[in-house]
Amino acid sequence: MKSNSKLLVAKGARIKMQENENISHEHDDDEQHEHAHDDNDTIQHTHEHDDDGHHEHHHEEGFIRKYLFSLDHKMIGKQFLVYGLIMLFVGGGLALLFRWQLAYPGRPLPIIGASQKYIDEGEIVTSNDKRWEKIFESEKEELMETHFPNGVIEDKTYNMLFTMHATIMVFFVVVPILVGAFGNFLIPLMIGTRDMAFPILNMLSFWLAVLAAIVMAAGFFVPGGHAGAGWTGYAPLSVDPQWTDVGWGQNLWAISLLIQGFSSLVGSINYITTIINMRAPGMTFFRLPLVIWSLFIVAILLLLAFPVLSSALALLIFDRLAGTTFFTTTTEGGGDPLLWQHLFWFFGHPEVYILILPGMGIASELIAVNSRKPIFGYRSMVYAMISIAFLGWIVWGHHMFQSGMRPGMGSFFMTTTMLIAVPSAIKTFNWLGTMFRGSIRFTTPMLHGIAFVSMFVIGGLSGIYMANTPVDIYIHDTYYIVAHIHYVVFGGSLFAMFGGIVFWYPKMYGRYMNDTLSKIHFWITFIAFNCTFFPMHILGVGGHMRRIANPQFYDFLQGFEGMNIFITMSAFTLGFAQLILVFNFFWSMKFGKVAEKNPWNVTTLEWEAPTPVPHGNFAQIPTVYRGPYEYSVPGEESDWIPQAQPEHAPASAGD
Repeated sequence: MKSNSKLLVAKGARIKMQENENISHEHDDDEQHEHAHDDNDTIQHTHEHDDDGHHEHHHEEGFIRKYLFSLDHKMIGKQFLVYGLIMLFVGGGLALLFRWQLAYPGRPLPIIGASQKYIDEGEIVTSNDKRWEKIFESEKEELMETHFPNGVIEDKTYNMLFTMHATIMVFFVVVPILVGAFGNFLIPLMIGTRDMAFPILNMLSFWLAVLAAIVMAAGFFVPGGHAGAGWTGYAPLSVDPQWTDVGWGQNLWAISLLIQGFSSLVGSINYITTIINMRAPGMTFFRLPLVIWSLFIVAILLLLAFPVLSSALALLIFDRLAGTTFFTTTTEGGGDPLLWQHLFWFFGHPEVYILILPGMGIASELIAVNSRKPIFGYRSMVYAMISIAFLGWIVWGHHMFQSGMRPGMGSFFMTTTMLIAVPSAIKTFNWLGTMFRGSIRFTTPMLHGIAFVSMFVIGGLSGIYMANTPVDIYIHDTYYIVAHIHYVVFGGSLFAMFGGIVFWYPKMYGRYMNDTLSKIHFWITFIAFNCTFFPMHILGVGGHMRRIANPQFYDFLQGFEGMNIFITMSAFTLGFAQLILVFNFFWSMKFGKVAEKNPWNVTTLEWEAPTPVPHGNFAQIPTVYRGPYEYSVPGEESDWIPQAQPEHAPASAGD
């Protein structure tokens, strides 16, 4: 049997090599040279996998092996997705708590808070009053008594809430979903292979992320509470406990992010290796869908950026536990608090593009599919993403204009920051060019794609103002900055994430999400989002500082009380709207309409696989004959031509 299998492998390889020679005449010379050795390696790998390993992909697995410690890239992608959605509610819930404090400073929280009469006079009026009376009489220190006495948010607790909100949303929501979930699920399917290059590393990446989340959650329950120095962890606030009165909470914050960094590193190694070495025959780099290009570039950024943050975190732990002075200055000498800012932002600005680039890739897929047109300027889109990734390394100083930077150096960072807007503008015009005169289908994914572009433009325009040193010195650390980052990261990344979930849900679970609920979720989210974050531009120009627990303490901010209340009510609407998404997500797994193989009429390879996708992905590894966006090709009856369809149709600009 083994000898027969080897003969089949050899015969299959010869056939595929002959096919590859036939289609290679359609490539230009540089792509032939680029992919010659890749095709041979890929053919050998995929055919060995086809004949020797295809059977094992269909064996029955137990619950633990299938759902917990799976090596299947699709299940790991789903694990990242559910994990990210859980953390989305944790991080969003923390935001609602501190938004309450900003709208109603010193007033007890609804539902859990004591009555005002009990707080003022000690008279028990409600059942909550009785509960708080028991908590105060107990000799054991309660978490609620420490951080929320009578349901009122303490100033120190406010610092903890906004620190952990941002930390969780950046490191435990956006990256796990956009990079972990979509990357794991889509990369093997869209490049035409059976799994990731290193399945065990893939599983390790997920469970390291879970361990990081557990360590981070533990910080809420240690004496002194969790980290309170902001998600950026600026020294000396994060170094010396005397400034924040936080002990092991800050240590656990640093340890958790170290673990999360290792998770991202092993994942990025896997992504890069898989995309370079395991593409299907005919899948040259310039036949990759843009979402795969974005994930490939992000994996390189992660591989280079996270070690910088990990080094800074290790030095911070040494300062806190070993008495070193990397980020503090003593009478005997020592380090410099600004060293932390340089290290953090040298990681932090590539991290901004780690958050947004996958959203750009997803939006490109949604817009092209639902406009029924090829992506306008495919190669320029690729080069724009590469330019963004490169320029992202030389703009970190714009976060430090107020640090005493020399004007000449400030001018350099101001120039590079404005320069990075050029490739972003190219992508925006190309998205508009793709939609222009297209046969647009306003599906729910398309609505999210259009929202992504719209919100990204608003966030990008505000970034132009912040790039100018004289303007930034005034609006730095005001709510203008909060508005900007949320228009980019929420308005950009999360709208792309929501659209991607609805779009690829049939391929993940074999059913559609309920379209009515999806559209309700979109419109409430879109309106509430803009009502929450657009007024923050006005607050920022009015001088409203970012990190104050009680704006009413300042006379010049008291006129903004009504706006803060409006923002808080909008934020609560935005938060509760996500319950619609979660209900729809889990309800549709069982009760959603059964989806056909290619419900959106998409050209890319993931839709060549059965729906839902089995182990091994493809019955036979497909061969790629054209670019990823063959829509509305002149002279063709159908308005879409799959990448794997061996037609004589003219190649698109993406070929």
